[in-house]
Amino acid sequence: MESTEPKESKDKKENKENKESKSKEKKNVKNSNSEKKDKERKSISELKGPNESIFLNKKRKLLEGQLKYKANSFNNNNLNTSLKNPIHTLNYHKGRVLCLSILNDGRLISSSFDKSIIIYNKTTYQPDFIINEHKGPVNYIIQLNSGILATCSGDKTIKLFNIKENNYNIIQTLNDHTNWINKIIEIENKYLISCSSDKSIIFYLKDNLKYKKNSQLSTNGNCYCISQIKENEICYSEYGNSEKICFYDIKDRKIKSSVSNISNSGCGPFIIISKDLLFISGENKISIINIIYYELIREIEVPNSGYINGACMLNKNILFTGDNKGTIRQWKIEEDNLLLISKKEKAHNYSITNLLNIGNGHIASGSFDNSIKIW
Repeated sequence: MESTEPKESKDKKENKENKESKSKEKKNVKNSNSEKKDKERKSISELKGPNESIFLNKKRKLLEGQLKYKANSFNNNNLNTSLKNPIHTLNYHKGRVLCLSILNDGRLISSSFDKSIIIYNKTTYQPDFIINEHKGPVNYIIQLNSGILATCSGDKTIKLFNIKENNYNIIQTLNDHTNWINKIIEIENKYLISCSSDKSIIFYLKDNLKYKKNSQLSTNGNCYCISQIKENEICYSEYGNSEKICFYDIKDRKIKSSVSNISNSGCGPFIIISKDLLFISGENKISIINIIYYELIREIEVPNSGYINGACMLNKNILFTGDNKGTIRQWKIEEDNLLLISKKEKAHNYSITNLLNIGNGHIASGSFDNSIKIW
């Protein structure tokens, strides 16, 4: 028997049921999406540590335009001057001081535009001996874990010296670069790595006490600075037509990431200021990069400083910087920020090229005025 219910009433009932059904489905979808988001948040909370979660929130805010880079507001009148007068001034170089380093026995060693390398007495800071083996400015010097002294120069060579007491002899000369070699580093007592203005990085593999070219990486600009930041990872600068910081995996031999929105930051030092933060200096500014996520997280303006060429850590909380105006600044490291706490104007007459922690609460500074000062 057919239903006696009017057709109009029947249609209204079906429409009502359909609306209720759709409403229920939307509610279920909404609840499902909400549960999914809760699970995602929980997953991030469980998989990421507290610091990483904080960084993710900062990154999200940055993308939303809610987090802005802010320059520190410097009130120079309230700064103290903890650096008084230098306790030693060394005037033995006849050209710009390009590098300062510490030997394994604690002695200070310096190199210069005058092509010389000087090793100083630990007590008197008089020269113990002078090395004149390069034909160009000596840009960088390090003592390797094996005790060998490695130097690189504008003469396009790397020289390895065996130093015993006050004698030295050249073990090896490496001449694979075609332009100035700007810096060399050692990794795992195995690799010697050099960067150059010929737009290349060369990896040398240790074989007994000598090194052999193992591989070469081409860069898109002059490479002035290179540093190890993790066990198998280095960062390096590309400067010129391309200005960026690249992160390279030595084991996999590939670029992991790069940060390209940093201008005029290719010449200064790279310093790890905490387990996940990298300090990079530039012109009138300091940049801080998170090396877990490879993100620029802060820029700090340093007005009227010019290039900040020198930097060193005194301890895990204190950083010193030196600039083109001859000023040394002392900074306190606070989480992902730097707080300026003191400065010494006219510490040198010209640009400060290097700062070095030499131990016992002292730092050394090298300058284009040809001098080295101990503070």
